[in-house]
Amino acid sequence: MSSLSGDLFPTAQMAEPRQHIVMLPFMAQAQTSLRHHHRHHPLNVQHLRSSLPPTSSIHLAALPFSSSDHGLPPETENSASISQIDLLPRLMFASETLAPQFDLLLADLTDLHRCPPLFIISDFFTGWSIHIARARGIPHFSFSTSGGFGTSAFMSLWLHLPHRLTDADPFQVPGFPDRFCLRRSQMSHYMRAADGSDDWSVFLRRNIRCSLGSDALLCNTVEEIEPYGADLLRKISGLPVLTVGSCRKAETTKLDSCLEWLESHRPASVLFVSFGSQNTIGAAQMRALAEGLEASGVAFIWVVRPPYGFDMNGDFKSEWLPDGFEARMGEKKRGLVVRRWAPQIGILSHEATGGFLSHCGWNSVMESLSRGVPVIGWPVASEQFYNSMLMEEEMGVGVEMTRGVVGEIDGGKVERVVRMVMEGDKGKEMRQRAARCRELIMAAQAEVDGEQKGSSVRAIDRLFEVAIAGSNETSKN
Repeated sequence: MSSLSGDLFPTAQMAEPRQHIVMLPFMAQAQTSLRHHHRHHPLNVQHLRSSLPPTSSIHLAALPFSSSDHGLPPETENSASISQIDLLPRLMFASETLAPQFDLLLADLTDLHRCPPLFIISDFFTGWSIHIARARGIPHFSFSTSGGFGTSAFMSLWLHLPHRLTDADPFQVPGFPDRFCLRRSQMSHYMRAADGSDDWSVFLRRNIRCSLGSDALLCNTVEEIEPYGADLLRKISGLPVLTVGSCRKAETTKLDSCLEWLESHRPASVLFVSFGSQNTIGAAQMRALAEGLEASGVAFIWVVRPPYGFDMNGDFKSEWLPDGFEARMGEKKRGLVVRRWAPQIGILSHEATGGFLSHCGWNSVMESLSRGVPVIGWPVASEQFYNSMLMEEEMGVGVEMTRGVVGEIDGGKVERVVRMVMEGDKGKEMRQRAARCRELIMAAQAEVDGEQKGSSVRAIDRLFEVAIAGSNETSKN
């Protein structure tokens, strides 16, 4: 198969069967953590290969994908390469066209290893792969990169569209207790407009239902930090839920300007501000945020991208900030404005960092809590709204400042919330709770044999037990 990357076949044809697993991630800026075969697209493979150590047992496969066939700009193969967020739906819908090539990949791997994969793990948004897995008799597991609470809310809302059945605001969410009500402002505009027949509804409902036919659901969370969310996901999905988080590989970063800048600040005094690699806010909101940060007197590192409506991967213009803002903040190291990217894990790990103003994407949440850093929430899309809700109402490690790409905000509110978290008693309490989360996450990842093995490690052990049992049952049949 000419489309497969060369390192997919590290040895000649093997004489003995060799167990292997296959992962089918979503077309995003990918991360790796387990020993397996990854399927990706040609440009994704180039990016990932450069990040793997020479001794890695991970092998990458490229599936043919022509972005122009789907109305996307050339070389658009993952969500990070999209310059306009409104193009994301096209990329997601296009993923279903990869099914025939994925089936051929499994056939090639089966021939190569003289046995089928032990199991397949597919991203929640590539649920269509379950049909291929079932046809080949391979156990299938769906993987949610979000937490238990956020995944539960996302699934229930898309499957039932409860906001279409009532004029109430807030409204009840099917499967959730009465105390959890949502507002329409806690929904992306795609979801608010959904009626069940639109493209988003059709795609997401189809893939969610496929994922719910899996042998189990893997969730990128830690049981001990959100036990309610994990149990809720078991109830909503009706599946065994294995909490295998945190699944983010540790970032190794050379000392750069951000980390050097932090060295001159006292512990827990700096606020890190970032909306992730795929999100931004409106121009007016960006200006209000800048005004509030300046008025607060709190030191900060702010990763900026062009505001909503502009090319997110384009150059950032100083005109989107108040006149002279960067120069004033640069004096006496009051604030550091960084364009497009900063070493997030390195910054969150530094003792000078005392808070994180975040879009509440789950990876960012886990990275922050695993370093004991509380969160100021500004969710803008997807399940971020429910992650923010969880942190504030259930975990006590976050406070929401506003929500939405063009959410209501002014400099005064930014100043009040930032000072409350960074200097007030509320912030101290949040920091203590976040520190406890850090302890729980570290304990969950402990790999000591016996009773001290962490819950996330035990969940991975359970994954293999379920897969082997499923394979044995298939062999009998």
